[in-house]
Amino acid sequence: MRVKEEGIFKMHSEDDDYNLPLSFTHRRHEQQAIDSASNLMVKNWRLKERMKTVSVALVLCLNVGVDPPDLVKIDPCARLECWFDPSSVAPQKALEVIGSSLQKQYERWQPKARYKLSLDPTVEDVKKLCISLRRNAKEERVLFHYNGHGVPRPTQNGEIWVFNRTYTQYIPLSIYDLQNWMGAPSIYVYDCSNAGVIVNSFNTFAEQHEAEQLAAQGQNRGSSPSGQPTVNSNSTANASSSNSNSHQSFRNCIQLAACTADQILPMNPDLPADLFTSCLTTPVKTALKWFSLKSTSKLVPHVNYDMIMSIPGALHDRRTMLGELNWIFTAITDTIAWNTLPRDLFQTLFRQDLLVASLFRNFLLADRILRSYDCTPISSPALPPTFRHPMWAAWDLALDLALSQLPDVLAGKKTYENSPFFEQQLTAFQVWLEGNPDQENPPEQLPIVLQVLLSQAHRIRALELLEKFLDIGPWAVSLALNVGIFPYVLKLLQSQATELRPFLVCIWAKILAVDYTCQVDIVRESADSYFLNALRDTTVVHGKFDCRTFAAFVLATIVYKFEQGQANALRGSLLSICLEQIEDPDPLLRKWFAICLGNLWLNYEDARWSGARDLAYEKMFILLKDPVPEVRAATVYALGTFISSAIERTSQANDLDRQIAMHMLECVSSDMSPLVRMELVAALQWIVKLFDNHFVEVYLRDDGNNHDGPKDGSLKRSARFRTGSEKNLMMYSSVYARLWNGIVNLSRDPYPEVAIMGCKIVDYIKHIAVEIAPSLQMIPLAKEVICDNNRISTSGGSHNSYSLPPSPNVKNLPNYMNNSHSGSTARLSESMSGSVASNREKVHKLRIPIVKTNLIDWEFSSFAKPLKYLANHKGTMENDQFSQETVVRKQRFNRNARIRKEASDQQRLATFHNLKTQSFVGKTAMIPSIVKLHPYEQQIAVAYLDRIMLKDWGNDISTTLSPVQLNPPNYTHHYAATIQTTTNIGKKVSVCAPTSMRVSSLQFINSHDRGLVLAGYDDGSIRIWKNSCDNQSSNRSLTGNLVTAFQALDDPPARSARIYGLQTAWHQSTQTIIVGGESKVIRLWDAEKELKYMDIPVGSDFPISHISCAPNALFAIAYGDGFVQIFDRRANPSDNKIMTYREHHSSLLALCLRNDCESLITGSSLGVIRLFDIRNRASIQTWTAGSDTTSVAIHSSADIVACAGQSISIHGLDGVQINTIQSHEGFMGPRFGQTSCLSFHPHKISLAAGFVDNHVCVFTVQNEK
Repeated sequence: MRVKEEGIFKMHSEDDDYNLPLSFTHRRHEQQAIDSASNLMVKNWRLKERMKTVSVALVLCLNVGVDPPDLVKIDPCARLECWFDPSSVAPQKALEVIGSSLQKQYERWQPKARYKLSLDPTVEDVKKLCISLRRNAKEERVLFHYNGHGVPRPTQNGEIWVFNRTYTQYIPLSIYDLQNWMGAPSIYVYDCSNAGVIVNSFNTFAEQHEAEQLAAQGQNRGSSPSGQPTVNSNSTANASSSNSNSHQSFRNCIQLAACTADQILPMNPDLPADLFTSCLTTPVKTALKWFSLKSTSKLVPHVNYDMIMSIPGALHDRRTMLGELNWIFTAITDTIAWNTLPRDLFQTLFRQDLLVASLFRNFLLADRILRSYDCTPISSPALPPTFRHPMWAAWDLALDLALSQLPDVLAGKKTYENSPFFEQQLTAFQVWLEGNPDQENPPEQLPIVLQVLLSQAHRIRALELLEKFLDIGPWAVSLALNVGIFPYVLKLLQSQATELRPFLVCIWAKILAVDYTCQVDIVRESADSYFLNALRDTTVVHGKFDCRTFAAFVLATIVYKFEQGQANALRGSLLSICLEQIEDPDPLLRKWFAICLGNLWLNYEDARWSGARDLAYEKMFILLKDPVPEVRAATVYALGTFISSAIERTSQANDLDRQIAMHMLECVSSDMSPLVRMELVAALQWIVKLFDNHFVEVYLRDDGNNHDGPKDGSLKRSARFRTGSEKNLMMYSSVYARLWNGIVNLSRDPYPEVAIMGCKIVDYIKHIAVEIAPSLQMIPLAKEVICDNNRISTSGGSHNSYSLPPSPNVKNLPNYMNNSHSGSTARLSESMSGSVASNREKVHKLRIPIVKTNLIDWEFSSFAKPLKYLANHKGTMENDQFSQETVVRKQRFNRNARIRKEASDQQRLATFHNLKTQSFVGKTAMIPSIVKLHPYEQQIAVAYLDRIMLKDWGNDISTTLSPVQLNPPNYTHHYAATIQTTTNIGKKVSVCAPTSMRVSSLQFINSHDRGLVLAGYDDGSIRIWKNSCDNQSSNRSLTGNLVTAFQALDDPPARSARIYGLQTAWHQSTQTIIVGGESKVIRLWDAEKELKYMDIPVGSDFPISHISCAPNALFAIAYGDGFVQIFDRRANPSDNKIMTYREHHSSLLALCLRNDCESLITGSSLGVIRLFDIRNRASIQTWTAGSDTTSVAIHSSADIVACAGQSISIHGLDGVQINTIQSHEGFMGPRFGQTSCLSFHPHKISLAAGFVDNHVCVFTVQNEK
């Protein structure tokens, strides 16, 4: 029969691929929450210790009017000291004025420090001053400022000069002694010629001090075996040893020197004599003075020194000219340091101490100015050269623009116009953000953005840009925190400006995503109310996101494992706010509301009872069926913390917790998402720990009679017993028995991590049982028990049940139940008369989890990624048109369209081609049972036993996919794990060791893009595997290439009774998995929601053998007796059968509901091929391929059928044979055994065949490569 050409399903455009959704590519699949969440914590951004310079010694050796003997000054030369001419007054008066001025200059930078002047001192004066300041400073920093303009230069022996009492002699002062007096931590400023000599000597003596102290410690240990320290007679050693950390801290003392060891200070008469001190203490004035001396790059060359000294404003008033220049200078020097210094050095020098930071900012200016006069300031620790940094050009421009206004401002002709500096720098930052942000080349302007936050005029723009920067990723957050952004954004939470709220909430979400310990700072500043107000406001939208999403995340982190944060949030009505909005349409909000509540209840009983009064648990039950798996997982987590939070047990609390546990088990125990099932196991553990005595009773008590417990996956039905006493009937139908069976079934979960978690809980009860019944493992099982379907079943009968051994001492069990086991606190309230310490210990033991998940850390990390990932809820960006992935996808879709076009041409001529050219021949370890060709890649998937071999013959790459085997002794399950039992076929297996399974169906999904492999197994489970042939790229975790796994059908039969196993069909456009097998229902799963979509009752007593779906909503089912039904899944389950065919009298080998959505082709084990028009009630074409037919394949679009027996024959739909492929082609040709399986390519005229001699071959038409 000839099918009309227009009926062939064609897709020739790459746009068709763009319109197809992708399944199992969400973040929960790409990056499983079971893996250890990436450690996004930003390290070392917080200062280990924040120091303060509390004391300052200002030592001035000027000897005004007398020049030192080793220095010949030019005439005229620099005379100003602290901007004062000492020659204008009497020498003693000048000295006092200079000292007072220097103190005032320092006080601008640290007004709260204790200042002490020492003018032209003696050695004894310096000693007393330093020892006194160190004593008062304790462990804080002391500054020693030395001006040696009136004394000789330092000696090569490491000495500076002071005076004798009568000022007739210069007296040397050893740096070694100065170190002892000053102690550590300290900072030294040397403003004298050859100052580098002092730095070198200081470092040498620091090493000497360290060596002496280490030697003294060794001597003390050797001479005092009793542990008592010996007394050292050397006073210097005593002094040094008095400082507990001096031997470590001397090297870390900070030094600033005006020049190197062989340089003298500049004597330019236009400059101050203490140019270095002027740069350090009055940087803006010094910079303006120096700038006015330059003869180039000035807009107004006639601005003189007097005008500069008259610049209006105050340094700390940013609205004035002088204040704004000081603000710009701070921003520029901070930026230079940030972009030049190593991060740890920047933190130490520019963020640890306010005065030190100011001095080092100003030191950068000193380095620039003094170098222009052949003088090189030095520091310890040394800084890299910064005098040529490009930001100095921006400073010069800012000065020039400001000075150009100065004459008119001073004359009163105009008011000062603010500098465009910050606007320009923000624009530069914006340009960097709009480009291609690169971690290797971070933006230079980040410290400037920090400074701009101080300005109300630029604050909104700065916050907007800062938010975009933090959105880049954790490394951007790390940079921002290290530059010092934290205290600024913390203080802004005190603002009531609503226009700032969207930016601040998002910024804080980014910060807390990488370091949730900032919760402490927020609560300490009472800033959590800011986010509670944001959570109440339903009107603010920030980009694609509701501002409440960020607020909910922030509050979830504030209350996470932080009792003070929980208490504040409870008082702030977080509970009621979340419950009022728990059914918000936004799934992100629903998820974070649930996590908020879970974190609020975590180990916080007050919040639990508040939630109980508000019936919070009932309001959250609706979310257990939420269409988003992450919401369901978060809800289970929240309900689990609700259960675990109550330590004081009452009958009301017990009933409530049992009700919640049962409801969770009924709703999500069969959830498609392992993320949800893992949270279910973690939640149920608390019921097990609270009522471990009851679970031990369920575990141990058995009267030895045969019985049937609750069916696997049928938790909604009560347990049924064939025989047994009424007492056992009540026990096994109890809540605890049903919960226990649910936990045991979870320990058999197809997803390895879920199974391991379940096994740990079973082991927990086992260990308690073993303690009370030491001989338990010596007792034989009451009946034969095998682990079938990775679930528990009895070897006799069709019902799956949990068989327990007879109790070793059933009579004593009630006594045990009346006495609390050490691991149980269900009776904790009964023991409150004991000691408080004992009760605390019991509470602590109860709260130690048996199993853990990383759901919360994993969800926290989602906010550390760019928001475009969060918006798509996917693992990758889908809207970035310029990303590498988008380019690759475009190429892939173009290739797909080309393949479909070529295949369409082949399909029209299919009956004229000979299909016998071999394009691939391979060999497998066992007889292949299923073969599938990838629609677009040169790949073949071959199933044998429980394994799938993926082979890319184009690149000669292969990989094997197989389920993880959790066999003892690598992992034990429950008490029977070590007990051997004999099955009815005489084979000994461990009760909990997974038995063999086989792959019964195979599908390629997402084949148009990032392909996956869907495998159905005869135990009713489905596993989704990554379609990767690169073993090197495989994840080395337990799950390996496994993306997800779930139990698609309940109640699988015993292994020996399985015939067809689980049959599957995949519908890409609606993301639907259709499954059937040895079950009474056909089940449809929604792969996007990961929820059961529909159950359709089967129409036969025979198991389902084949499922085929059309591109539309139709799908066909074939049963083991040849009975065929067609369904329309758009209709209700009760009336969705649209056609039934009973023409075959034997089981089918193939079933294909074709892509034209009108025709159905079947092939039976008797070789009968039938063609149906689904609009008719009978077949329209029938022919026989041969009674020896063992395999049949039907092309979904082309008019050909392949039948295999001793050979493979290709037929048209009218039965006419086109060509034959012999299994034994001849003497020189390949030899194959009998065919075991066949499969056509979805588009091309290509046929894959598996043979009983373990060979696999792909045949193509002659012109096909």
